[in-house]
Amino acid sequence: MSVQNVKTKSLDKDMKKLLTSIVAAIAALMGWSQQPTTTVSHPQWSRSAVIYEVNLRQYTNEGTLRAFQAHLPRLKRLGVDILWFMPIHPISELNRKGELGSYYAVRDYKGVNPEFGTFADFKAVVRAAHALGMKVIIDWVPNHSGCDNAWVTEHPDWYARNEQGEMYGPFDWTDVYKFDYSNPEMRHAMIDALQFWLREADIDGFRCDVAGQVPVDFWNECRPALESVKKDIFMLAEATEPELMAHTFDMGYNWPMKDLFSSIAATQGQYTFADAQGNVRQFDEAHAADIYKLLDEQAAAYPGDSFLMNMITNHDLNSWEGTEFERLGKLQQAFAVLTFTLPGMPLIYTGQEVGLDRALEFFKKDTPPTWGSNPKVSNFYQALCSLRHSFPELSCGTQGATMEILPTASQDVIAFRRGEIVVIVNLSAEEQKLFNEKPRIGGMSEFFTGATEIPDTLPGGGYLVFNK
Repeated sequence: MSVQNVKTKSLDKDMKKLLTSIVAAIAALMGWSQQPTTTVSHPQWSRSAVIYEVNLRQYTNEGTLRAFQAHLPRLKRLGVDILWFMPIHPISELNRKGELGSYYAVRDYKGVNPEFGTFADFKAVVRAAHALGMKVIIDWVPNHSGCDNAWVTEHPDWYARNEQGEMYGPFDWTDVYKFDYSNPEMRHAMIDALQFWLREADIDGFRCDVAGQVPVDFWNECRPALESVKKDIFMLAEATEPELMAHTFDMGYNWPMKDLFSSIAATQGQYTFADAQGNVRQFDEAHAADIYKLLDEQAAAYPGDSFLMNMITNHDLNSWEGTEFERLGKLQQAFAVLTFTLPGMPLIYTGQEVGLDRALEFFKKDTPPTWGSNPKVSNFYQALCSLRHSFPELSCGTQGATMEILPTASQDVIAFRRGEIVVIVNLSAEEQKLFNEKPRIGGMSEFFTGATEIPDTLPGGGYLVFNK
């Protein structure tokens, strides 16, 4: 039996999550096999990659592609493999939000936002990144377009209509109109636009916005069409639906792990973010040991060899849900270590590598992070990237080593072995005893300090990574 056989599309997210958890638990009890292996052929370069999200508007004082290009050597030294650019397309003016509008209200799918520069500027960045051994993917918005996209007037039948017969945006997104994917011509035009960027700019793939709102059969049609232009592409879905990873996407968002991180931090009194009305989100009690349960559920739910993206921040979290310091407090670095050592691919967001501790503006120009201002934090992330690249057991998917859980003396301490790597993290705000019986680490040394023995206790938010 497979979770994939359970039809849940008509259920809302909470019900889908609950049903997936129930079926996964039953599958584990009954010994049923996990999902079939994905048919997606992951590029080999993606297996041990670190992905970096570029908020181009806020990256430099100029906010341009040319100014960003000067940062490529720094990002290479940091250990970045994949550059994910937030949308670089022209932004619609009709119903625009704020001064400069949302990146996700696309006016022209084959253009470059003049705020950022020219198409030639972007191609130069791609060439320079490739010369340094990095890959480039761009954010793609397939579910909706800006309200003055040329398609609105040239092809009004390509858009969905509400009960009043009007074009509309999903949720509270008043600056966009939703597409109608029952229209074959619209599908063809979207695939053609995607192919354009592979062919003309030589990019290496796409991060697809709200991919779960677009029909799965479109995505299954899309990937072969894209691979006909460029074979080794990488596709990231802003979604958690397992069916998207069956035939199209290399990687999905690990939102459940992100939420679990926040729950654990809140349980330890570390979550402090309040919304504009002063409300602080409430979380269920959670502890480090709950991470194992979530990993088991995901193993049962997703096709084999699927990737999930682990994160402690990204553009949405930073702008709307609080910085990693507001959400994770003194446990922030401990969770960062887990994003690099748990199954999946780690994400670094603009400014994370220098300890950015404020929300970046979303609809207007902001001052960039102060690059080079926090070498201690930069060295921390550079070390994690080096760890990721040095040990194949941390690779994504089936090429990575399976996790062996190491029993700890506290439910707030997570410890596991992946091949020649042993990870121990205290996700409590207080010092904790680590083990009743310490695991064997013969011949190993601690990655950050060089220590050769496991201590009896670890401070709150402390972490250890032993390797041979």
